[in-house]
Amino acid sequence: MKVDQRKNADRPAPANKLTEAECQAILKVCNEPRFQSLPPSQIVPALLGEGHYIASVSSYYRVLKAANQQHRRGRASASGGRIPSSYVATKPNQVWTGT
Repeated sequence: MKVDQRKNADRPAPANKLTEAECQAILKVCNEPRFQSLPPSQIVPALLGEGHYIASVSSYYRVLKAANQQHRRGRASASGGRIPSSYVATKPNQVWTGT
């Protein structure tokens, strides 16, 4: 039997889909003062050290994205990025770089 590959086909929900209560628990944990500046890749191991497991790291990221909270979670502002300086050579051997 072939599986329907159309984008608008009706598909059953996955058996391992997080419940609404689990999603709310993830949001509650991520918004606690001690975790609000940490990414999920640091939150989940910290909770495991305390003996608590709600979901995987990727599930944390998925839930945060769905709640529009997937952004930089650190206290420091994001770096603006440095624009590399550019050099223009008008003839051979004028510009040398160290890269």
